[in-house]
Amino acid sequence: MTRRVAVTGMGCVSGLGRDVAESWRRVAAGDGAIRDLVLPRGDGTSTVTTRGPAAPADHIDTTRIDARFDARTLGKLDPLVRFAIVAATEAMEQAGLFGHPLLDDRAAVLLGCGSGGNATFEVGYRRLFERGLDKAHPQTIPTGMISAPASRIAMLFGIHGPAMVLASACASSAHAIGEAMHMIRAGRVDVAIAGGTEACLTLGSWIAWNSLGAMAADTCRPFSIDRQGLVLGEGAAVLVLEEWEHAVARGATILGELAGYGASSDAVHITAPDRAGIERAIRAAHADAGLPFDTPVLISSHGTGTRLNDATEAEALRSVYGEALASDTVIATKSAHGHLIGASGALEFLLGLVALRQGLAPPVLNHLGPDPACDVPLVLAPRAIDHDWLVSNSFAFGGLNAVLVGRRA
Repeated sequence: MTRRVAVTGMGCVSGLGRDVAESWRRVAAGDGAIRDLVLPRGDGTSTVTTRGPAAPADHIDTTRIDARFDARTLGKLDPLVRFAIVAATEAMEQAGLFGHPLLDDRAAVLLGCGSGGNATFEVGYRRLFERGLDKAHPQTIPTGMISAPASRIAMLFGIHGPAMVLASACASSAHAIGEAMHMIRAGRVDVAIAGGTEACLTLGSWIAWNSLGAMAADTCRPFSIDRQGLVLGEGAAVLVLEEWEHAVARGATILGELAGYGASSDAVHITAPDRAGIERAIRAAHADAGLPFDTPVLISSHGTGTRLNDATEAEALRSVYGEALASDTVIATKSAHGHLIGASGALEFLLGLVALRQGLAPPVLNHLGPDPACDVPLVLAPRAIDHDWLVSNSFAFGGLNAVLVGRRA
């Protein structure tokens, strides 16, 4: 018998807010976090700046972690790690698992991240290349390494099972959640802290992304006519996944079910999406969940706001669902919180589960009008829904695709 996987805790931080409640309130009301961001050049004393639209998580509230963990235990943290700890602490508090015996050997940590500790490494580069110093700070590597979020969470929560970071660009956290589900199904662990974190709003990261020519000059407009590209965001989203019977036995509140996962590789192009690869991941997720294609679902789209990605995703959705797509509901929350790169999949799945619980689909923001190439049933104003199922899409550079299926508890 397949072990079912329950969601018993959720936590997040992003430009939308410092926790799940604030983030949901804003996204449901159509109150987006994208604004003008100014990044200083050099050491910050210069008047030269770089600026553009972004969704920074600059209101982070460390009250939860300050109350639970000694500052000396935390040590030097990159924003990448701080985001992850804040989100994981909220999720663990909701799950009621702090100090639980199973954390000793029946729990795992799987997080997704696309780029590591950008802020830490850029400070190191400035020491070397601007100030002419011969050494970087001795904590540069342990602070900025891409695996640091998983290690820190394992240390702080006393988790002795597998702990790792998966890196698959913009699909990282969706892959982490899906693989964590399989670890629970296989009986390797009973609980997994799974999700993603990203802190890419630094000068070097910004310029590198902008050089791709994929970033918008105004805002994120998924599936809209005259969309210009993606807008960067930052933050983290973490779920506590738990074997269903274990959750029931300890009286946990079950927030939803992670019922399916599909993954694929386009094996075609390093940046351009491939419809066949996207379809393969969606079909695999439905098969894994035992979910018929004609069952009405809430689709949390990848919806980056780029011309090619949105059109390709829309084409794949029409191909997979056919006429049944008209009974589905498509949302695109990157229009509110920006693109969190490796953390996007986790945040979008989390918000999708909340949408199922609340019976409300949040609106796609900044839409200027329909594009025939993106003909899907978009939600352009808050809408009541009665769907029991969520399909959450994440597609990444390198043709790496991950699709999660959730079910209302």
